Amino acid sequence: MSKIIPSEILLEAYARGVFPMGHEGEIQWFSPELRGLIPLDERFHIPHGLKRSLRKKPFEVRWNTAFREVMLACAEREETWIDETILESYCALHDLGHAHSVECWDADGLQGGLYGVALPGVFFGESMFSRKTDASKIALVALVTRLREMKFSLLDTQWMTGHLTQFGGYELPRKAYHAALAKALGDGSE
Repeated sequence: MSKIIPSEILLEAYARGVFPMGHEGEIQWFSPELRGLIPLDERFHIPHGLKRSLRKKPFEVRWNTAFREVMLACAEREETWIDETILESYCALHDLGHAHSVECWDADGLQGGLYGVALPGVFFGESMFSRKTDASKIALVALVTRLREMKFSLLDTQWMTGHLTQFGGYELPRKAYHAALAKALGDGSE
C-alpha cells in the first residue's frame, strides 16, 4: 500500500489555502499567487450551448457513488498530479465525508465528473474529466446548484483555465483569497 497524507494534515492545509499535488514521486504543496474561483452568485454563467444540452438531460447526475473511479478517470491524461499517494489520500478523505464526487452517468456508464474537498462553506475543486460531450460541464453546473442550496461561499478551482472562465471564473490575488477563505470558513476575518 502506498503512503498517504494524513487526513487531518490535508484538511488543515485546505483551511490555510494550501493543496498538494504529486510530482515525480514527491508531494509538492501549493498556494498560487492568483487563485481561481467559480462564482456561486449571479455571476455564474452557463454557456448557451450547455443550456441546450442541460434541457436534453443526457446524463443522470449522481453524487459520491464512484469516487475512486472519478479520480482514476481524472488521472487518465498525459501528465497528471494524481499519483498513488494522492489517490489513496483523497479516498481516505472521502471515507471520512470530506471529499466528494459529482458524476454523470448514461447507459454506457460513467461519462464525466469531478471531485474535490469540502470544508464548511468552501468547496475545493480538484479535477474533472469528460468522456462524452458536456459531461464534466454538467457535473460542474450540478455542483454549483448544490453549493448554492447549501449556502456555500466559495468554489475554489486552484488555478484558472480558459475552460473555467466561460462559467464566469475569475482570479483573486493570494491575500484577498486568504481573506475570502477565512470569511467563508467562519472565523470572522474580512
